[in-house]
Amino acid sequence: MGSAVEETNRRMLRARDAMDRAYGQPLDVAALARIAHVSPAHFTRTFRATFGETPHRYLQRRRVERAMFLLRETGVSVTDICFQVGFGSPGTFSRTFHDIVGVSPRAYRRQSAASGVPTCFTMAWTRPSD
Repeated sequence: MGSAVEETNRRMLRARDAMDRAYGQPLDVAALARIAHVSPAHFTRTFRATFGETPHRYLQRRRVERAMFLLRETGVSVTDICFQVGFGSPGTFSRTFHDIVGVSPRAYRRQSAASGVPTCFTMAWTRPSD
């Protein structure tokens, strides 16, 4: 692998790490592109080529993963979880959650409460793949 490719990968990883750390904060492509030291359009193309999904979809999936954990492990309301993980509205949260997980947040909470399976297995088994 050439040094230019390695440098590009490092920049994309730096931006993805920032997304992982600050998933609950408002993040836009321009801010992430600044972290990677590239233009917003180049960032979006390169991120997708590197990780197989757009930065927006990655961030949505990351937020839903965190929401899944909170729904399983806490009694916090679905609306509060929506805002904690960075969604701007409960409707967008529910729709995105359903698109990725296949069930609504409330249904997911009911299903996970009834399972009685250790958390480590639940997390591995229910990790969103989209």
